[in-house]
Amino acid sequence: MTKFLLSLHVLAAIVAVGPVTVAASMFPPAARRTAPAGGGAPDPSAVGTVALLHRICRVYAGVGISVPVLGLATGAVMGVLGSGWLVTSIALTAAAAGVLAAFVLPRQEELLGQLRGEQAVDRRDTVQLAMFTGIFNLLWATVTVLMIVRPGSTTGA
Repeated sequence: MTKFLLSLHVLAAIVAVGPVTVAASMFPPAARRTAPAGGGAPDPSAVGTVALLHRICRVYAGVGISVPVLGLATGAVMGVLGSGWLVTSIALTAAAAGVLAAFVLPRQEELLGQLRGEQAVDRRDTVQLAMFTGIFNLLWATVTVLMIVRPGSTTGA
């Protein structure tokens, strides 16, 4: 049962978190590219790309809820729920989810609303969004390292 749950947990992390990190990272530069060189209304095709990236982030963020659920189930079966590395990973996962829900997705929606209203986006807004996206990605990268290294692990790895 442990191997089955661990496999599902890892697959969910790859399938759900991977697309969010990539799409969220692509969103700010894509939003900046919507402005035509000579000014004027945003390019509808470029706005469509930005909308698609936002949808990927929203949908896969929902699917991503399965990652900590499966992780907790795996940790319970393995009897490691009290381990420091796992508690730290849970806290970092919660922080990543908070950054995504409170800063990344709402700012994407804001920028997308501006673009759909045929307004140009402010470069500072895209830079700030890129910063929050970077924090989100850094948190997930740290969780991934903790899951691999697992301080105090008995695997010898």
